[in-house]
Amino acid sequence: MYVTLNRATDYSTVFLRIALGISFLSAVADRFGLWGAYGQPNVAWGDFSRFVAYTGKLNWFAPTALIPALAWPATSAEVLLGLALDSGFFTRVAAFIGSGEMAVGYFMVHAPQSFWPAINQGDAAILFCLVFFYLVFAGPGTWSLDSLIGKT
Repeated sequence: MYVTLNRATDYSTVFLRIALGISFLSAVADRFGLWGAYGQPNVAWGDFSRFVAYTGKLNWFAPTALIPALAWPATSAEVLLGLALDSGFFTRVAAFIGSGEMAVGYFMVHAPQSFWPAINQGDAAILFCLVFFYLVFAGPGTWSLDSLIGKT
């Protein structure tokens, strides 16, 4: 029974790490127009200026001049976190300190503006928080760089 549960945990951990890492990297690709121009199917931003505007909407409390200074670090963090999660490198750190806190922060600034419509539109911030925190407790799994270097 324990071996089966351990194997299921390994499979789920790998799947969740890769899915979340790809989600981060896909969002970054979208903001640089790699998935197409704004208005095409499945394109949220299409260029970085639209992402900066969205950052301003989420951070409505921040001065306008500060918004680009928030958009660039968020983008850099998403690239680093996506790569860390996909490879399983510093998985728990990436899941908790970076990814989990980013998702909680996103949820906290987004929820007061439009809590129920956001959920109805498929906003997965709550689910992302739960998955990130699952990875904190489950660890990187067998198939990860953390496992190869002996850091779990």
